[in-house]
Amino acid sequence: MPEQDDWDHEFDHRWANSAEHKEPSARARMLAARWKENPPNPTPFRADPDPAPRRSSWVSTAVVLGCVAVVIVLLGYAQMRSPY
Repeated sequence: MPEQDDWDHEFDHRWANSAEHKEPSARARMLAARWKENPPNPTPFRADPDPAPRRSSWVSTAVVLGCVAVVIVLLGYAQMRSPY
């Protein structure tokens, strides 16, 4: 039974999260050291540097209607070929 208590204590997340001092990760320390010498330029939130070209609405409509027509033709062909 003492082994079980040691196991629970070793992996008790509440105990680990309640620590007063939490050491930053290696990446956080690396970035802090790098930014101390050369701070990054401010960037807008979710900035898209190259917006994708937008298709006109008639092209999208034609694609959707073309797909619907192909499905209708395939269903009609399958209905015609199947014996009742």
